[in-house]
Amino acid sequence: MEGGRIRGGERTGLRSPVLVLNKNYQPVRITDAKTGFSMLFHGRARALDRAYEPHDFAAWARRELAAHDEAIGTPRGAIPIPRVLLLEGYNRVPRAPLRLSRRHVYMRDDFCCQYCGGRPGLKELNLDHVIPRSRGGRSTWENLVTSCRTCNLRKGWATPDEAGMRLHKRPVRPSWSMALSLAARRRRYVEWEPFLGAVDTPEAAE
Repeated sequence: MEGGRIRGGERTGLRSPVLVLNKNYQPVRITDAKTGFSMLFHGRARALDRAYEPHDFAAWARRELAAHDEAIGTPRGAIPIPRVLLLEGYNRVPRAPLRLSRRHVYMRDDFCCQYCGGRPGLKELNLDHVIPRSRGGRSTWENLVTSCRTCNLRKGWATPDEAGMRLHKRPVRPSWSMALSLAARRRRYVEWEPFLGAVDTPEAAE
């Protein structure tokens, strides 16, 4: 398989995503396979198979390819791309905040209008200030929601209560684990589910 080839809009080969866990099996970040192989080769991490058994580089390189595996070609043959890496000497969870942006608000809200629940498509979405800027509302995670154009026009410069419109859920600042789950939505693997599945629940966003 070619490193970094784009197939159907998804990253493949050395650019495909790999989930990195700390030594306590908590998700830390998503990296690419090129960086992941470097970490594995230099002994900074071990690769987890589908049974979540850890392997060092030598053991991983000897694994036979399964039908579901993506792989990279080497002079010694194809090596499967690990989907999950376990760090050897890192037990912290990063606390860096997710940057506030239009797309990240859309992703937090699952590209869904928070008033009517519709999914009209990206071109028909807007950011809405729950408390309007004309009333002192700020551009913060807690005051911005995704809305469709129709609901945005209907609400106008009113608050949701004044407009008789109810928010589907309270807007919150994404936690680190929620931010990591958002980053994983474009392409996600079954091997990631035990580590990212729990952060998709509403309670994880509180």
